[in-house]
Amino acid sequence: MITVKLVGGAKKSFATEKLEIEKSDISIQELIDLLLELKSDDSPKLDTENILVAVNGVDSSAMDGKSTVIKENDVVSIIPVIHGGASKRLLYKVSSKQIQVIQIKGQKTIDVKFLDSFREKYPKIILQAVSSEFVLNSSHLKKILSLSLESQKNDILLSNKLETDILMRFALTKQISAAIASAGMKPKTDFILITIGNKTNLDALYKELSSLSVPLFSKNNESFLKKSFKISKKQIDSVYSKTPLEDLLVEKAAVLL
Repeated sequence: MITVKLVGGAKKSFATEKLEIEKSDISIQELIDLLLELKSDDSPKLDTENILVAVNGVDSSAMDGKSTVIKENDVVSIIPVIHGGASKRLLYKVSSKQIQVIQIKGQKTIDVKFLDSFREKYPKIILQAVSSEFVLNSSHLKKILSLSLESQKNDILLSNKLETDILMRFALTKQISAAIASAGMKPKTDFILITIGNKTNLDALYKELSSLSVPLFSKNNESFLKKSFKISKKQIDSVYSKTPLEDLLVEKAAVLL
């Protein structure tokens, strides 16, 4: 048996918070197909292209994606990914962690002091800024964050702070100073602001920053990332995947230890 927990808008699609599925050893894609068959035609649509699926609290994008096999007694959470403000904000949840992602327009007056001021104002929120050039897309971002959160859970962070671990994994370096110099925020350069905390505080923070935000993942950073990390065409071609660059970046981030 598989337990399926439905979060947020997904509950409205099935009029319940939990389903018990009398199956096991099926893939996430097979489970999604089954859920769509079970859903009533007159219930709200479940947008399967904009959901996060976690197995026993671990984001499936950090596993085998929709090919991840669900075993007997596994708990699967279906979490709609919420886009707000014309895709200027990404909200999703991993285990008990509420994550908010915003892209901020780089300005001369915005520097590290800007970030520190919000850390002081919102001490219960974990904040980290990553240069937008170092984030390939939303899937890459989610996988890196899942790596950091799993490392925190297992007490194997690259540094003594979660936010520093996140930056180091995007920069693909074990040196904190190198991570700050390469992938950290810089004046006049757009950056991705990653925030982790409770939704009330995250909403309040977003309200303050919404006027500075721009649409997420609006630029293609493939060429920049290949050049920065010296990823050759031969390396790309050797990866049998629909997303070879993304997979290479995540693999490099995972083996930094």
